[in-house]
Amino acid sequence: MTHTRDDRDDRGIVAASLEDAEAFGELFRRHAPRLHAYIKRRLGLTLADDLVSETFATAFRQRDRFDGRADFGAWLWGIAANLIAKHHRQETRMYRALARTGVDPAEDGVAERASDRASAAALGPRLAKALASLGAQDRNAVLLLAWGEMSYSEIAATLDLPIGTVKAKIHRARIKLRKALPKERNDG
Repeated sequence: MTHTRDDRDDRGIVAASLEDAEAFGELFRRHAPRLHAYIKRRLGLTLADDLVSETFATAFRQRDRFDGRADFGAWLWGIAANLIAKHHRQETRMYRALARTGVDPAEDGVAERASDRASAAALGPRLAKALASLGAQDRNAVLLLAWGEMSYSEIAATLDLPIGTVKAKIHRARIKLRKALPKERNDG
């Protein structure tokens, strides 16, 4: 069985999936890796697997409701954001555990970049404590930017908020995070 890349845009694939359910698999191929990486950082590997599956299952069941006014990715991430909100308590516990132990429960043991990991390990507990102290919407906004690698407009669409509100939430979150983290020294 060969897998060829589907050149249709996401909107076209959603429409095609109403007649041919298997077409929806292309959307999973396109969006699941980035969504999984983001949810893994938010809730850990075990919940990431479950929430990505639940996100796509919900999107598949509700695909006839996708009207195409928003980008499919934003619609999908909005579903994921709602599911993440349900797991808010677990996320807060995860950050508190990281703050206490210095061990990141979201790490799967594979070092992507040694220097980044060393820096993250040093800042991990403080960062986790600061993230746990943020309000849910502020944390969602800043983590969609940092870990989801979304633009402000994508975050606004995902959270169904005006872009100005998103910018304000991210600004507030950054201020709080900067206060919690040590200042970088630039000795030359």
